[in-house]
Amino acid sequence: MKLIVRHQTIYRYANSAGRVAMLLRLMPVSTPAQTVIDWHVSVNDAPVTGFRANGHGEMQAVWTQRDGLDRAVIVAQGLVETHATNGVLGMPASRIDPRYFLRESPLTQASDAIRAAALAVPAGGGALARLHAWSAAVSDAVRYRTGVTSVSTTAAQAFALGAGVCQDHAQIFIAGARAMGLPARYVSGYLLADEDNELHETHGWAEALVPGLGWVGFDPSNRVCVTERYLRLACGIDADEAAPIRGSVTAAGDISIDADVRIAQAQEGIQERQLQRQQQQLAPPSLPMG
Repeated sequence: MKLIVRHQTIYRYANSAGRVAMLLRLMPVSTPAQTVIDWHVSVNDAPVTGFRANGHGEMQAVWTQRDGLDRAVIVAQGLVETHATNGVLGMPASRIDPRYFLRESPLTQASDAIRAAALAVPAGGGALARLHAWSAAVSDAVRYRTGVTSVSTTAAQAFALGAGVCQDHAQIFIAGARAMGLPARYVSGYLLADEDNELHETHGWAEALVPGLGWVGFDPSNRVCVTERYLRLACGIDADEAAPIRGSVTAAGDISIDADVRIAQAQEGIQERQLQRQQQQLAPPSLPMG
């Protein structure tokens, strides 16, 4: 499957920002599950260069602006071919020891309730079967509901609430997998959703390390392992570390953020023309700068 993506994020600063620095993890890399055909990242219409591989083997770049700035428009767009692997990513090149993903973070610390629920999952059938069962248990225990959690909500809080969104499902899954002794990590990226449930934001899911198989992607929110409808961007110990954009700003006052993701399946044989058309038709109206 070939996917066309346009992801636009607009930061607006109430007062001119004296200095803005952003870590951009918006450049997907080719893996057994995806092949990057064409991809570009820009800020305020200027191409971002200098992407380098980090310890995870993923691409990142730092963008800085030291002059007065009242908004930053970040656009990532391109064409990627995805492949059906039954969720199996394997063991892509990485300088990070997988045991790093056994560590807890404030967002993924397992509460007693999460630990008890995860360890109650039958161990028969091996690690993969146990993780499938745990993913289903998370989905059953935490109803998908928007507006009740935020980016700062922890796995323990969302589990106690019994409701949340993809970030919450993924972080609860991660907390439980680590309680089982299996490394697990958060993944940010894109999902080509059904026509009746179109998404206009990034998506989050989890990967767990299955002995003898490698990293496997689980999406408790949709009760599936990752399919060819998923496009992977970045991973981390939790949602914060895996965020596609992280930044700091000085002397900016209030900051507002608007994000919009448009994703579609490319038509065979006319991908480049369709990509150009998608960029023109699906892009939200551009805003004047300055």
